[in-house]
Amino acid sequence: MTIKAQRGTKDILPEESTTWQWIRKQAQNVFQNAGFGEISTPIFEATELFNRGVGDSTDIVNKEMYTFCVGGADKNASSITLRPENTAGVVRAYIEHNLNRISPPQKFWYFAPMFRYERPQAGRQRQFHQVGVEMFGASEPAADAEIILSAVELLNSLGLNNLSVELNTLGCKNCKNDYREAIKEVIKPYLPDMCDDCKMRFEKNPLRMLDCKNEACQKIFEKEEVKKVILKDYICNDCKEHFDELIKYLDSLNINYKINKMLVRGLDYYNRTVFEIKSESLGSQSAVCGGGRYDGLVEMLGGSPTPAIGFAMGVERLCALIDKKEPEKLDYYIVSTNTAEAIKLARKLRKMNKKVDYDFQGKKFSKQLEKASKIANFALILGDDEIEQKFYSVKNLSTGEQVKVSDINKL
Repeated sequence: MTIKAQRGTKDILPEESTTWQWIRKQAQNVFQNAGFGEISTPIFEATELFNRGVGDSTDIVNKEMYTFCVGGADKNASSITLRPENTAGVVRAYIEHNLNRISPPQKFWYFAPMFRYERPQAGRQRQFHQVGVEMFGASEPAADAEIILSAVELLNSLGLNNLSVELNTLGCKNCKNDYREAIKEVIKPYLPDMCDDCKMRFEKNPLRMLDCKNEACQKIFEKEEVKKVILKDYICNDCKEHFDELIKYLDSLNINYKINKMLVRGLDYYNRTVFEIKSESLGSQSAVCGGGRYDGLVEMLGGSPTPAIGFAMGVERLCALIDKKEPEKLDYYIVSTNTAEAIKLARKLRKMNKKVDYDFQGKKFSKQLEKASKIANFALILGDDEIEQKFYSVKNLSTGEQVKVSDINKL
């Protein structure tokens, strides 16, 4: 029986990897130009990290984590989870390595695989990849603007310009508590008609109900008395000033945005600013970027109080939105039936940082030239005459022009 890749996973083949490499290179350029350093954390962490950090009212923790018990049934057994998102892991690394001792803000970026057990669909897999950033130690609205700007700059660098930035503010801890209670009070009469997920969220994190995609729940949110509470501002003066100043920064940067009071994001740790960047090209799964503030998460996971903000983008979704990148051609393909000489020449050219390949299967010259025309810019012909007279015949595979070269360093 043929063994195939697991459902919800996908091989990235060489013809696709060029696009992936290009996205990663664009991310590296944009983020490093803005002072972000790359961070790489393990793909699995202690399960407790996500239970505490992501939140037990989220679908991720309740339904989607790949969790394993390791160490057997004895007292040394422990529970580990393949990371479903990267913020909690980066926060753990920030605390563990005492990065708070370095002058803030600390700015990190990553490009890495994540794992969630969910129904595979367009742009969404069980093993998927995210590119994102995290910033620690800056509470100012300018930090929010910097993060949103970095997301927009990356998307623009990928050729994605017609995007919609949606914003909301959840307020601080006190603001969120008042908002939660108001939502619970107005929703309570309709709770029997809501989905099981919302019934659970009602007790644990009622704001998460607003993120529900269930049609029956959506109709309840559209009721006039419910919508009135949802749209009412419960944020304190400090949080309002923070959000208003962020808006001014975005206006000065000419970033198009709209305020969406229903936007709460899917994770428990968010506070104050939350945002999504959307594209209509992906249908119902339109978000290509999501992020926001999580000022309480570092302290929740054992660190000192530290303001923080970040975002993540799904790389598979980005691939679906951009034009496929063609692989770069080789600089030279060595056409020769003398394999020993071809190997030595290839080695010399590769040391000169040239992209070079050759035939080592004894194919005819015509077949080698045919292959060279498909994968290289130049054919470097090394026949008996060239070897005997110590020169190289170099053929431009675009124009057909052919010249003799005696010094390899002049190639």
